[in-house]
Amino acid sequence: MNRITLLLLCVVSFMFASCQFSENIYINEDGSGKMEFSFDASEIMQMGGGELTKGTDEKEIDSTFTFKEIFEQKKDSVALLSKEEQEKLKALEPFSVHMVMSEEKKKMNFDISTDFKNANELQDMFTALSALGNLQGKGGAKANDPTNPFSSMGSGGNSELSYSFNKGVFKRTVKVLDKEVQKQLQDSLGQAAMMFGTSKYKLKYHFPRRIKSVSNENALFSADGKTVTIEYGLMEYMTDPEVMNLEIVLED
Repeated sequence: MNRITLLLLCVVSFMFASCQFSENIYINEDGSGKMEFSFDASEIMQMGGGELTKGTDEKEIDSTFTFKEIFEQKKDSVALLSKEEQEKLKALEPFSVHMVMSEEKKKMNFDISTDFKNANELQDMFTALSALGNLQGKGGAKANDPTNPFSSMGSGGNSELSYSFNKGVFKRTVKVLDKEVQKQLQDSLGQAAMMFGTSKYKLKYHFPRRIKSVSNENALFSADGKTVTIEYGLMEYMTDPEVMNLEIVLED
């Protein structure tokens, strides 16, 4: 197994079984900024995640790479996907990944990050991440799969996620497309409810000015008033995505 293939398998494993998620967004005054997803799946390593490196010399990894490199190595698999799925993957090409994995220390986490010119560019991220699972081939990602927290987001899933930042107002908006389908997803969670029962999804947003108000009463603020942090149970997100709708108003 070459290094790129191993890293791809690890990325997909993080997506579908990660324990702690963190969504960090840094916004500049002109609306540009940086987005970073952090995944901590150290619990997976403690429960035998070292099987990922079985038969290889890759017991310790501290590596930075881009999705573009992965897709180049997996171009034959990418070519088998539909044009729509290929376009979703293409959206991931600018993202860089910093991955740290230690079998000895039972540590497994990584950060995915990219710069953006406008917050509206961020709306297709979950669709693209879900599409990455299709590179596994048979048994890859499926829309509205209750064991995959990304699968109901975006095109092909049951909800749409978008971001905006206009005139000092930041919005994170999730819209459930079909309430009945959403109920079916909730009812079919089964084992996933146990898997993600203690998992957390943390939003941490950084702004160029002090924050005037936040629509979520559980929001925590930094000392300078420019950063807001809100933590949700991952099961909240999976059962009711709209619970993570958010509006943040900055001071003039």
